[in-house]
Amino acid sequence: MKEYKIQNWLPTTKKEIDIRGWDYIDVILFSGDAYVDHPSFGAAVLGRTLEAYGLRVAIVPQPNWRDDLRDFKKLGKPKLFFGVSAGAMDSMVNRYTANKRLRSDDAYTPDGRPDMRPDYTTIVYSRILKDLFPDVPVVIGGIEASMRRLAHYDYWENRLRPSILLDCPADLLIYGMGERPIIALSKRLLNGEKISDIQNLPQTACVTSRKIPANDKNNLVLHPYEECLKSKKRQSENTQHIDEESHRYSPRTIWQTAADKTIVVNPPYPPMTEKEIDASFDLPYTRMPHPKYKGKTIPAYEMIKFSVNTHRGCFGGCSFCAISAHQGKYVSSRSKESILKEVKQITEMPGFAGYLSDLGGPSANMYKMEGRNKEACKKCGRPSCLYPEVCKNLDTNHQNLLDLYRSVDKIKGIKKSFIGSGIRYDMLIHRNDDEKINAINREYTEELIAKHVSGRLKVAPEHTSEQVLNIMRKPSFKLFEDFKRTFDKINAKYGLNQQIIPYFISSHPGCTEEDMAELAVITKRLHFQLEQIQDFTPTPMTISTEMYYTGYNPTTKKPIYTAHTKEEKLAQRQFFFWYKPDQRKAIENSLKKINRPDLFQQLYSHATFQKKKSTKPYKK
Repeated sequence: MKEYKIQNWLPTTKKEIDIRGWDYIDVILFSGDAYVDHPSFGAAVLGRTLEAYGLRVAIVPQPNWRDDLRDFKKLGKPKLFFGVSAGAMDSMVNRYTANKRLRSDDAYTPDGRPDMRPDYTTIVYSRILKDLFPDVPVVIGGIEASMRRLAHYDYWENRLRPSILLDCPADLLIYGMGERPIIALSKRLLNGEKISDIQNLPQTACVTSRKIPANDKNNLVLHPYEECLKSKKRQSENTQHIDEESHRYSPRTIWQTAADKTIVVNPPYPPMTEKEIDASFDLPYTRMPHPKYKGKTIPAYEMIKFSVNTHRGCFGGCSFCAISAHQGKYVSSRSKESILKEVKQITEMPGFAGYLSDLGGPSANMYKMEGRNKEACKKCGRPSCLYPEVCKNLDTNHQNLLDLYRSVDKIKGIKKSFIGSGIRYDMLIHRNDDEKINAINREYTEELIAKHVSGRLKVAPEHTSEQVLNIMRKPSFKLFEDFKRTFDKINAKYGLNQQIIPYFISSHPGCTEEDMAELAVITKRLHFQLEQIQDFTPTPMTISTEMYYTGYNPTTKKPIYTAHTKEEKLAQRQFFFWYKPDQRKAIENSLKKINRPDLFQQLYSHATFQKKKSTKPYKK
């Protein structure tokens, strides 16, 4: 087992800087998360990437913004820039529930303390740094900055906000996965360029002095922010255009004016090659929290410390998901050799008992998948390769995953490798024209269920209503029912007692009380008592969020109903818990209102999960 010294982590204090003998720092990264030196934590990835390029990098995790600001001053000025990120989550999603209540814990903080980052972390940190060091460039990134790069609805303030660059005194915004743009930026700064002159760097956004090109097909000019404040239809139109660009292989440059300023969002880099993504994951991470946290537990780290990320990106294109707008629609996969190298490193970690908790990604079974005809993909503008049906150009062959699982399981020290990430079961149910691929996918499905489920398999049908699923860009619930039959059949074949755990969302745009009542009936018929559920939380820049705000479906241009009030949301959520005695009366009253006594009868006339059957019939 390898022993580490404090020098094996990127420095976080003046003392650690002195141990290294440094008399200057090139880049100082400020993060809203604790510093975990692991490839799943953004500050570690960017810090190690800059270090590999030859720069001196320090990290200041979770600085205190409420005292004399000593955490912001302690390392002084960097030569190149300050990097600022709220962390792995948008700070408002991290700190508040769907009901806008403060959360009682924070998974990215030692011992789960909930008070270690401010609201709108990126803005707060950036303002402090600019006040203290006005001549030093501030570069923002991470999910919070990435998903707020243009005008967006903010659920917590219940208003349309302009680009974060107008609220935050940053010089540049890096969106998406930041390894390539942060190195390109560093090169240009090292070459003597001023950050104010760097306005055309791929995968960045800034307040620009450039003029908006007129009638140029390579540029997309959005409705100005002020027009969107007056017209929700204009904001809905912008949403559709931004969404279309985020799914293109080669998006256009996007422009938007606000408060007499112009925001430019430069197109992203192409998807990472295998060599590039391997280089990021193969950096010398300790894979452990900084020693300053000794004796404390960081919940998010505990969840992933014995897991391996196999790829980035997701071609699912779900309306409520930020992945395609942040990581991209096109999947970038690591080499098998890189993954096996990381697995071997995990087997040498303290406390490892032989069980990998996950071998996956945003969706576990997209590893090495891409279009058969690459040129067709480059011209394609579909938001999803899986909706409304699996694209015929998509190679859904699961052979690479089968080979990977089998190779991992042969490594000394591995007793079992589990798949903890969500599975896209629609790709397993889908039938290709090529029967060889169908046979491989059946083999994968059987091996997954028989050997790689830790008692419970996560899948995300999200709803049962065809209408709601269409709005979500999710497949028909019938495919989930087909998959469940397959799951049960394989369990019976191997004598296993495993569960399938479906995820569902209430109060999504387009969803009504009646839809939720029917969801309750359908899931009861399938013998589920639902656990993995949530109210829809509008998060910045997703299609679903903008539907929630504008009241329009940007695809159809038609008005769309959404539950907004606390009462409307609770009326939908209650149907998840129909089997609890204290919910029955409220559900009865709700079904009276919508005149659906048949649904009440189906829920309670033969209550599967109650010891006593319901005695009184429903009376209209």
